[in-house]
Amino acid sequence: MKGEIAVELKNVRFAWEQEIVLELERFEVRQGEKLFVGGPSGSGKSSLLSLLSGVAQPTSGSLELLGKNLSSMSNSQRDVFRADHVGYIFQMFNLIPFLSVLENVTLPLRFSNRRSARVSDAKAEGLRLLRHLGMEEFIERRVIDLSVGQQQRVAAARALIGGPEIVLADEPTSALDETNSRVFVDLLFQECEDTGATLIFVSHDSSLAERFDRSYILGGEEL
Repeated sequence: MKGEIAVELKNVRFAWEQEIVLELERFEVRQGEKLFVGGPSGSGKSSLLSLLSGVAQPTSGSLELLGKNLSSMSNSQRDVFRADHVGYIFQMFNLIPFLSVLENVTLPLRFSNRRSARVSDAKAEGLRLLRHLGMEEFIERRVIDLSVGQQQRVAAARALIGGPEIVLADEPTSALDETNSRVFVDLLFQECEDTGATLIFVSHDSSLAERFDRSYILGGEEL
């Protein structure tokens, strides 16, 4: 339900090779909220997304998504939870090079019955998202034949398909010019509004922050 807490972290610490890279006393995001997360390099922005996706686990503290404690789940349970509920736009895209653009976009539906059930026609939904991103003419291309900016848009469509409740975006506009960056953010906002998804958007581009419901600056203060 819109307005309920979708993400809640309490007294979370995350260490990498015994060095603490992230400390959060309290971090909350409500369902349907669009949150901009900024901060300097090394402040823990990507580490935060890794924790929220269940890819990494906190060294200490509690982490809940959609009322579920991720730390109490097994690795396989976290994998299923992520596939069902989280769309992740990776900074390095993580696309499958031997698959076509459309095959990459519809891939999450193979791993999640929950997201697949929300889509009556996987190909048609993939085409809709790609069309919105100006990528319709590239659907049969291999992703390795695309530019970096085009690959970024394919990664976004893949994250959005099937209407996950939480969308995580790690520097998703870094390879786009100003015009395409604004179009890209417009798409994310529209898709998240249509499905009621929570958007957590990490970026160095502070000029985008004013477009979001709220900003949270790691290593600084919430705005």
